[in-house]
Amino acid sequence: LPDLEDMIKTTGFFRNKAKNIQGCCHALVEKHGGEVPRTMDELFALDGVGRKTANVVLGNAFGINVGVVVDTHVTRLCNRLGLTKQTDAVKIEQELMTLVPRDQWTLFSHWLICHGRRRCDARKPDCENCEIHKLCPQIGMTAKQ
Repeated sequence: LPDLEDMIKTTGFFRNKAKNIQGCCHALVEKHGGEVPRTMDELFALDGVGRKTANVVLGNAFGINVGVVVDTHVTRLCNRLGLTKQTDAVKIEQELMTLVPRDQWTLFSHWLICHGRRRCDARKPDCENCEIHKLCPQIGMTAKQ
């Protein structure tokens, strides 16, 4: 466990994460024959795996769209773009699932995160060069701040 902690120390909460990684790996071997499960319920039951992680694994590893990944970046952009007024990740996910076609659920969060990194930074959005500025209710946001 100390070696694992050293490897992930920079991620924050590394002691708890190391315990969860170890517990998850043990369960994958003992309960799932070393295979990563392909259902939300089975993934969610693993140590350290929440809804966000389960959605990432299902969507990216297996191409299974069960939900939309909602992290802090997706939350920020969805609020900024007027897609939701929710702050709770599960509620945001439920709203996005009604707005975004199911076959795009996995990609949608990647698109938002990429847009957030490239143009719509949390502190200093580049509204002037934004590719979707005509669709955005926050046009001129940098001038307002």
